[in-house]
Amino acid sequence: DPQTLDPHSANLLATSRLLGNVYEPLVWRDRDWKVIPWLAVSWTQPDERTWRFRLREGVKFHDGSVLTADDVVFSVERGLTPTSQMRVALQGVERAVKVDGLTVELRLKEPNPALLAHLTNFRIMSRAWAVKNGAQKPQDYTAKEDTFAARNANGTGAFRVKERQTDVRTVLVAHDGWWGRQAGQWDSNLTEVVMLPVKSNATRLAALLSGEVDFVIDPPTQDVARLKASPGIKVQPGGEMRVQYIAFDVFRDELVYGSEKTKNPFKDLRVRRAVAHAIDAEAIRAKVMRGFSKPAGSVLSPGIAGYDPSFDARTPYDRDRAKRLLAEAGYPNGFEVTLDVGNVQPAADIAQAVASMLAQVGIRVKTNIVPQSNYFPKIERFDTSFYVLSWGGGVTSDSLYTLRALLHTPDRKTGAGDFNMGRWSNAEVDAIVARLQREADPAKRTALTGEALKVAARELPLVPIHQPLIPWAMRKGVTAWHSPVNTLYFFRARLDP
Repeated sequence: DPQTLDPHSANLLATSRLLGNVYEPLVWRDRDWKVIPWLAVSWTQPDERTWRFRLREGVKFHDGSVLTADDVVFSVERGLTPTSQMRVALQGVERAVKVDGLTVELRLKEPNPALLAHLTNFRIMSRAWAVKNGAQKPQDYTAKEDTFAARNANGTGAFRVKERQTDVRTVLVAHDGWWGRQAGQWDSNLTEVVMLPVKSNATRLAALLSGEVDFVIDPPTQDVARLKASPGIKVQPGGEMRVQYIAFDVFRDELVYGSEKTKNPFKDLRVRRAVAHAIDAEAIRAKVMRGFSKPAGSVLSPGIAGYDPSFDARTPYDRDRAKRLLAEAGYPNGFEVTLDVGNVQPAADIAQAVASMLAQVGIRVKTNIVPQSNYFPKIERFDTSFYVLSWGGGVTSDSLYTLRALLHTPDRKTGAGDFNMGRWSNAEVDAIVARLQREADPAKRTALTGEALKVAARELPLVPIHQPLIPWAMRKGVTAWHSPVNTLYFFRARLDP
């Protein structure tokens, strides 16, 4: 279930799947995933620290009010506040300035050549609506704060929220006043969409097979063959620009959730290397994912600007080497630790597989499967010693977005390291990210990305496992564009007899 309706609160996939249909950015993507005008029809760069956007005329929010520069200025100010996880999409931005009713400038503290790519993941909301409803600041999702904007929405998107029952159902209806209808972006016959969170794999598939639901975005990989053979059902394959990984608390001096109370084994590089050597990503691909994954050695996936296959080599699977490293580090008999994971697939199954593999080298893992609504607030409070997560770099398709979020030293003031829950800190990587923020030359950006990934591969603050290859399952009457971010955009979907 989407965790919130606040567009600037939680930077999470389940939330983006809903809000990407309700709220909209200044620039977005075409079917080839290239940046195109969206709420902004054009832009210029008067200088390297100023971006000027001309807004589309006549764009209406769901409450009928018209989009203006004031809404963009307000949204940027809101998105830059400490409780927003969307600061990562405003990298380098210091403030927004209204030029006239339909023109706004983004003023940067430092140049960001990839700003347009980042802005594809930053959504605009109505200033008047937010002020009227006391929603000037983003919901503090980590603290599980309850706000009006977390339960209600007012975007400019192709669909508006008609009904919201947390963990039960969310109903969207087509926004008849959507600007995209006249602009040639509407490619749908949908009038209403009911989003149902169904936790059980068996129940979800039974609902699809019986005709109770039309579309399942995450069919269990072990059931794909059966679905393909089912009359009236089709399976649409597709890759996602996402990498699944495990990460360590390398900050604390003790292992909070484990047997070692006087020290933290994960602060020892030899232990982290032992974990990496103990994980057989190929076995996970074959047995857990049923072939629907590609083993990965870095947090970047193909298609991300800055990706180079030479940076994507995995730590080789070697159980004997893992045991030797643990003995060298002072853990010849291993140790106990809790591995936290959200109750979603395939993450939960991967956690179980990793636990089994680590047990074979002496690390005894207790898998703690946490409801998704509680999982992110837990790890964002750094309340974890060892966790499973995935990162979808495809929303911006630029390496800076990923490196700054996952590998930079956490900084609550700037939003850097917002998803570095293990609190790894490396001055060399921080300096590389700072250079990457200013560098415009694509070849030099790729080289800088490689430098950062080499440090990460050497120090292993996290261990990449694979890039999921996500199949979608649906009735044969459904037509859907399989986006690289594993999100169904309803204005590009149809349901025919």
